[in-house]
Amino acid sequence: MPRLLRAGGVPAEALEEVLGTGLIRAETEVSDAPVAPGMLSSHYAPRAGVRLNVTAPLPGETLLGFGPVKADWMLSENGDLGEAAANLFIRLHQMDAAGISAIAVAPIPEEGLGLAINDRLARAAAPRG
Repeated sequence: MPRLLRAGGVPAEALEEVLGTGLIRAETEVSDAPVAPGMLSSHYAPRAGVRLNVTAPLPGETLLGFGPVKADWMLSENGDLGEAAANLFIRLHQMDAAGISAIAVAPIPEEGLGLAINDRLARAAAPRG
């Protein structure tokens, strides 16, 4: 049975369609011995704290918007997941360079490339040791 180690640039649904079968989804597994790069619980983390699925930031947070959730910093104004994926690390690096200390991220759909984006964001928001 094919196993998806972590969501990426090709949506899992597209892989399943080509393979003609479902995938075992391992991308949510967290382990001290990851089986693929980027599978540690904290990975791709900016210096700023990150809070997810936010439509209105708390005082002191800077909002990273997506689609209908508008902000000064945007992943994609028109809700395009491909554009958001391409902009994700650029925006996080820009926000770091601007000295932002707390980042609130707008909700990203849990489908297609949104799965990969949310995986990276969850790792960016994970507690760091």
